[in-house]
Amino acid sequence: MTLLELEGVHTCYGDSSILEGVSLDVEEGEVVALVGRNGVGKTTTLRSILQLTPPRSGSIGYREESLVGLATHEVAERGVGWIPEDRRIFAQLSVEENLRAAIPDAAAVEAGLDVAFDAFPILEERRNQDAGTLSGGQQQMLAIARGLVGENDLLLVDEPSEGLAPQIVADVAEALSRAAEETTILLVEQYLPLALDLSDRFYIVDNGRVVDDGRTANVTADDERFRRYLSA
Repeated sequence: MTLLELEGVHTCYGDSSILEGVSLDVEEGEVVALVGRNGVGKTTTLRSILQLTPPRSGSIGYREESLVGLATHEVAERGVGWIPEDRRIFAQLSVEENLRAAIPDAAAVEAGLDVAFDAFPILEERRNQDAGTLSGGQQQMLAIARGLVGENDLLLVDEPSEGLAPQIVADVAEALSRAAEETTILLVEQYLPLALDLSDRFYIVDNGRVVDDGRTANVTADDERFRRYLSA
């Protein structure tokens, strides 16, 4: 079943056109990666879905309902979660308070905390620590954990490995892999080996357009299609 479908999406920032007719779809249960160089429109695609930057034209359907024109909180209420690149945690709240705030059902809080702490044991060790005092890697873990506990049917994940040490990237990859067992994921990821390892399919974005797509099985980061559009 198609969970998310974009058709001919054009999105602008002021007079600057960023997306030039993006079309893609995500099937329920999939992990789909958006890959491409910096500044080609990957994050804007996620922002368009969330209606943070509403498209000028084109359609965005979620479970056969249009998201265009909805408020962002209405998109979230339909089960679309977001793990942004810049984390956006509550710095003055504790780790546990950040997680509790992301769990909509009060009866599910303890189960949600178990999910988060199972994925990232270091967060359990620091559950009473103010989130703003965590290291950068730990803050990214917390941001991802907040997305995992939010009871989302679709999770939009933006650059989860950005700025993280290799071991932390491995932990993040494992957590997202676990999340994919329960949640459909649209993943923006600059580190191509991670994107290919996690995802079932990929779309290559260049200059605001989808220029190629395919399944990740038997595809490597050295594929000519990736070198053509992702090399500096």
